Amino acid sequence: MGVQVPPLLLLSTNMWKEYRDFLVDHLKLKEQESSNSVSKDAVLESKLYTGSHVLKSRETIIRCGETDIYNNIVYPKTGEDLPCFGMDLMCFFEKKVILVFDFQHPTPHKDFNHPVILYLLGDMIDNTDKDIRFFEAGNHFSRYIYVRKCTRDEIPDHLNNFKRYVRAYEELLAFARPTEYDTSYYAEFDKYMLELDPVAGYMASKFGKDFSEDYVNNFLFSYADK
Repeated sequence: MGVQVPPLLLLSTNMWKEYRDFLVDHLKLKEQESSNSVSKDAVLESKLYTGSHVLKSRETIIRCGETDIYNNIVYPKTGEDLPCFGMDLMCFFEKKVILVFDFQHPTPHKDFNHPVILYLLGDMIDNTDKDIRFFEAGNHFSRYIYVRKCTRDEIPDHLNNFKRYVRAYEELLAFARPTEYDTSYYAEFDKYMLELDPVAGYMASKFGKDFSEDYVNNFLFSYADK
């Protein structure tokens, strides 16, 4: 998928590096595949990871002018009724940055909580004002959802909270130790996310409709029952 991307273009911005590196290091993610695609004004980087208790972590980075987006969902191995850990870290331009991360449970309308998460993040329950919750409250998103709007210069201000969430998820995986590979567990979840996510239209405008449909269906939400 994609073409060789000049290294200088890939390194043109790196605003999410500390977030990404902390996630990969603490969840001990091992890279399995990577690919790059480029259009006349956009770069798309994609990676797949796995881990001891992680079925897959699928990472997407999109860079286009001032826009720099980091998206990832970590899918744990199955058998222990665990949530995914999802994040959208989105810089559209200097004054418009949106950060979202949360424990996203595959079961619809499940009020997710767990003693490990409650102990480590109990102070973060309902931390997001309802007026900026642009997701369907309570459906695959938890009461721990973290949504913040800020400027580019304020991105580092949220890194410590991101680290708290990653550490809590790391402890949850270590406690539950899931080992099964039942991808059907994520079929409804991926279908919901596929219908909710606005990325298809954006990607079609940058990389073409055929590429966008293939990427969204076979990389971003590959477990969806289509």
